[in-house]
Amino acid sequence: MKTWKPSQSDIEQTHIYKNMKRLGFSEYTDFWKWSVDNKVEFWKKTIENLQIPFIKKPKEILNLSKGVTQPSWLYGAQMNIADACFQNEPTSTSIVYQTEEGGAIQKLSQKALEKLVNRIANSLYAAGLQKGDVIAIDMPMTVEAIAIYLAGIKAGMTVATIADSFTSNEIAVRIAITKPKLVFTQDIQRRSGKELPLYTKVKQAEPEQIIIIDVAKEPIRLRKEDTLWNNFLVENDQFSSVTSHPDDVMTILFSSGTTGAPKAIPWTHSTPIKSASDAYYHHNIHKNDCVAWPTNLGWMMGPWLVFAALINKASIALYYGAPLHKDFGLFIEKSKVTMLGLVPSIVKHWKNTQCMENLDWNNIQCFSSTGEASNPEEYSYLMGLAHNKPIIEYCGGTEIGGGYVTSTLVQENIPGTFSTQALGGSFVLLDEKHQETRKGEVFIIPPIMGLSNRLLNRDHYEVYYNNIPLYRGQTLRRHGDQMQQLPNDYYKAQGRVDDAMNLGGIKVSSLQIEAAVNTLDFVKESAAVAIAPKDGGPDQLIIYIVPIHTIDKIDALIQTRQLIKDQINPLFKASDIVWINKLPRTASGKVMRRKLRSAYKKE
Repeated sequence: MKTWKPSQSDIEQTHIYKNMKRLGFSEYTDFWKWSVDNKVEFWKKTIENLQIPFIKKPKEILNLSKGVTQPSWLYGAQMNIADACFQNEPTSTSIVYQTEEGGAIQKLSQKALEKLVNRIANSLYAAGLQKGDVIAIDMPMTVEAIAIYLAGIKAGMTVATIADSFTSNEIAVRIAITKPKLVFTQDIQRRSGKELPLYTKVKQAEPEQIIIIDVAKEPIRLRKEDTLWNNFLVENDQFSSVTSHPDDVMTILFSSGTTGAPKAIPWTHSTPIKSASDAYYHHNIHKNDCVAWPTNLGWMMGPWLVFAALINKASIALYYGAPLHKDFGLFIEKSKVTMLGLVPSIVKHWKNTQCMENLDWNNIQCFSSTGEASNPEEYSYLMGLAHNKPIIEYCGGTEIGGGYVTSTLVQENIPGTFSTQALGGSFVLLDEKHQETRKGEVFIIPPIMGLSNRLLNRDHYEVYYNNIPLYRGQTLRRHGDQMQQLPNDYYKAQGRVDDAMNLGGIKVSSLQIEAAVNTLDFVKESAAVAIAPKDGGPDQLIIYIVPIHTIDKIDALIQTRQLIKDQINPLFKASDIVWINKLPRTASGKVMRRKLRSAYKKE
């Protein structure tokens, strides 16, 4: 297995080293400890490093008058976080992109992006919307999607983001929760040579009004209340940011909980500072770097990418097709990407097909990985594609705005492991009896900038804080991940301890999958569990089924896969089904999925 050790020259090029030197630290662990023990000073210096602009400066970096579960960051400030995304030179590149059909790689300057953002913001007000209204985006990650996203924020509105892979059922759930005045989408989505309907799916969810970008350039049968993009967009490209407060909601993201319905998690104008901070310190993103991460605004890493790159004055690299073929690799090469983020499933495909061999990825300074547990062998292979460049393993959550455990470029990089808790925050591992352990559940120690303070459709305190004992006099926040601290004090992911799972980098509830599977005519009841492969890597989805009547197992698996694809997400795939006479349950009737996971591993 390959590892990466930074040279002194490598270390001295990092933001971490430069900040350590200014503060008089020679050891990284001392710097991390200082960032936790002196959070106000750490976040104050971080805001200065990122050059976050304010309309009115904060009276306090952190106000805890309501306690650590309801902190007020940047108390008394006025701002609009969109302004932080436009602080590079007007001629600098904000986005570099290429369509799946090939053709020339195109670049959009900061000035051009800002003008497009301003046109959209003016168009929102021209359409009758006001400050505080909600708009939604259900689109692939394109120039227009990013511009709409930033325009909504700049206009003082809230942007609900919905993943383009969702079925119409899942879109409808998210629209019902957020009630957007407008939903932005495309007529179709081109992916791997196919044209997939997008407007049709959104239309079936019955939102109030849809704005459609006509990618196919073919006639579209519109509902009478819907409008084509070109008819929506006004010409005025001058717009002043709407003054907002740090705790005003600017984005609503969705993360699957354990009750079936997705949690609607608000991001405020201070949340992106956490995203940009992790990018600045842990991913070492510099001015005029180029950052690529195949993702979508509906997942946390979409907004993360926007703020991580643009606040750090770097450019975003967008490839409009699937990142599974050599064309994507050539785009990374020609765009001179310096940081490439991935989910492990993609790397597994690359290794199996060898489609990224013999490319010039010398501009890549580091990779990053999130969403799933990675396989060390596959990640050693990934390092080799760029001549042994390190991988920043990165794990966090939508309700964190970034990561809680990660890697750095000033420590040895070992594939499949995290070298540190993220700067500015800390956590503890506890066992089932809430005793400190080296392998257990992650509990975050608040406050940390970026942590959510509320949920739209759930009791925030109940979800994250209720019935958790104090740790050394400190309040703890539930997260749900399980980690192991290794003998070298690095960390290794151990999956989830609750009924959520990560499939292909997407978090989903067991109950969501089970509710769909239970509609099959041969199913009495079911239980969905995620199983980590023996050698590490992405989890596999296993469905336990109590049958009404038995059918051929292969036929049952085909039907189950098709149902999950149609009703939940086409990116999810059941690896196996297991017939079972009775699901194991607790005395209160809760399915014991942990027992099923253990049984499957033994088999």
